[in-house]
Amino acid sequence: MDVLPIVATALWAMLPAYVPNNAAVLAGGGRPIDGGRSWGGRRLLGDGKTWRGTAAGTLAGTALALALNAVYEPVAATLGVVADPFPVVAGLGLALGAMVGDIGASFLKRRTGRERGAAFPGLDQLDFVVGALALATLFAPEWALATFRPSVLVAVVVITPLLHVATNGIAYALGLKDEPW
Repeated sequence: MDVLPIVATALWAMLPAYVPNNAAVLAGGGRPIDGGRSWGGRRLLGDGKTWRGTAAGTLAGTALALALNAVYEPVAATLGVVADPFPVVAGLGLALGAMVGDIGASFLKRRTGRERGAAFPGLDQLDFVVGALALATLFAPEWALATFRPSVLVAVVVITPLLHVATNGIAYALGLKDEPW
């Protein structure tokens, strides 16, 4: 089994899901999705989950999918990507799904008493992956099932937490994040 095309496909196919949460932070601020409401004495989501951030993240991920389509042939051939270009609905599903997965994780964090920014190992690294894969499969089932074969899914599940920890550590060391997770 040749691992490089599997890894290249996993990274390529997940790029539109890797970008949205970072874009949401950059867009920052705005009205919280939960409107400040609480449940059981705890905020539903918190001030970090906003409509503006969700929209910006979704747009950024979807736009990235379209940009990747523009360079698909030469890049895919060079890297050994074994996937079709992104249908627009697949890009939208990956991007929106990443945001929805992160929002769901925020809800779970609040229910378990964790404050904003608190670590929740496992969930922090894969919440957006679950959301992205679920919505991409819902929005573009043929593309998602053909792209995310079992070997590619394994690569996504192994590589994503490593990338997440590494990039967050770098951002923390550079003073761009308050916590290293």
